[in-house]
Amino acid sequence: MTLFLLHFSFFLKNYKNDENKTVLQEIYDFNFRQLELSIREIGYGDQSINKKMKDYINLFHSMVSEIHFWEDLSKSNKLKKISFFLSDFGNIEYLLDYFENFNDDLSKKTLNSYLKSVSNP
Repeated sequence: MTLFLLHFSFFLKNYKNDENKTVLQEIYDFNFRQLELSIREIGYGDQSINKKMKDYINLFHSMVSEIHFWEDLSKSNKLKKISFFLSDFGNIEYLLDYFENFNDDLSKKTLNSYLKSVSNP
């Protein structure tokens, strides 16, 4: 789940602006609704679901905050941030390269290009 939240953090970081505000809110709501449904399907009770959702939302907002100035960070600071969120991942350098490429790809495309590829089969 942490990898998904980190991807989503980079996605929002790149596309958050006044023009995209409504669409991004819909995407945000949808993603967290799906996350909640997944937790329910696993069999957690209502109290556990609320606690897990609160934890996931707090983690997500922490990620968004930490990567806000991603381009301005040194490689060692980026490694620290990735390592903090994915401490159990074996090859953090590989993951850093992956997210650098992911962030770069996001910055080269418009939000509409992603939405069209999802909505058009």
